[in-house]
Amino acid sequence: MATRRIRARRGDGALLRDEILCAAEQLLVETGTEDALTLRAVAGRAGVSTPSVYLHFADKEALVEAVCLRVWDELGALFAEAAASCDDPFLALGRCGRAYARFALDHPVQYRVLMMRPSTGEDAAAACLRHMVGAVAACVETGVLRGEPEKLALALWSAVHGCVSLFIAQPSFPWPDDREALIDTVVRAAGFGGAMYSRLPRDLPPSAELAEELDEFGARVTTRTRARAKR
Repeated sequence: MATRRIRARRGDGALLRDEILCAAEQLLVETGTEDALTLRAVAGRAGVSTPSVYLHFADKEALVEAVCLRVWDELGALFAEAAASCDDPFLALGRCGRAYARFALDHPVQYRVLMMRPSTGEDAAAACLRHMVGAVAACVETGVLRGEPEKLALALWSAVHGCVSLFIAQPSFPWPDDREALIDTVVRAAGFGGAMYSRLPRDLPPSAELAEELDEFGARVTTRTRARAKR
């Protein structure tokens, strides 16, 4: 049972707000659902009165979003680490995509609150988009991707977001045991598909002819890659 907190001194409002957020985050992690974050329950966990919570958060929605945003800086750090992990922007973009997916699945409640429903406070989605655009812009500069970085980023992001959203929203689906392999497939399909799509005409040849062209392309890339690895 939570103990009653000593009354805060004048000027300690920021400290109290942080304590309330810590208590709410504990409840969120323990229960796995934002439904547990009633202002009364959070006040009890923090050892303060319910009106004290209202002094910092207008309602439950404001509190829930603030709690979820506490982990969002971690995503920015993961992007920076992935982008700096290799000199090839296209490989770095793939690592950013995988880092994003892992982050979402490691923080499913926070991700659902911030990215799977309309935002009511700080725009976490805008922060994600900035990270994505930066990684894509580096690929456009080298020529591996062609087009407007923001539009390309939105398309690639949509693919990864769709994957993790399905994981979170439909846990009973017959997902493969190797979650990482599926994430890798989605990231690679989106990345290579984006690189190829930006070079293709809008009117494509019939399927059989297209398949033959793609087989030839795949064979050339495979041969060159293996030859490079032997050097």
